[in-house]
Amino acid sequence: MTIEEIIKSTVTMDDAKKVVLNVMYTQNIIADKFNEVLKPHDLSGEQYNVLRILRGQKGCPANMCIIQERMIAKSSNTTRLIDKLLLKDFVTREVCPENRRKIEVLITPKGLNLLNELDPKVIQYEKLFASNLSESELHQLNTLLEKYRNLK
Repeated sequence: MTIEEIIKSTVTMDDAKKVVLNVMYTQNIIADKFNEVLKPHDLSGEQYNVLRILRGQKGCPANMCIIQERMIAKSSNTTRLIDKLLLKDFVTREVCPENRRKIEVLITPKGLNLLNELDPKVIQYEKLFASNLSESELHQLNTLLEKYRNLK
């Protein structure tokens, strides 16, 4: 189904507009399906992203700046996300002993267990969206999306 059919547009659109609408519409579908994976665990996509970042630290703490710069959604309120993860016992937050203005965040064993439980479900979700494309098409799509967003 074309983007014009989806949004029931009767006006002619140039390709630049169609691409923007297609990317935005597709992102919403991807996010909705991903939220279905996370919902049973009372986790948002942004919270999941924080947990993945912290797991990638391999036991070393991350400060708020490190977490923020690695977030997919740069506009996320990192402090609020950490607060919610603290309430669920998925992370710990400590004041850095060397620099009291710096907050260090670590993933807990409970947070790691949750990610381990979610990993196969997330892989299945990713494969679902990749199932319509060949390996070369997936590579081409990644190349085109990277090129598209790297404006000069």
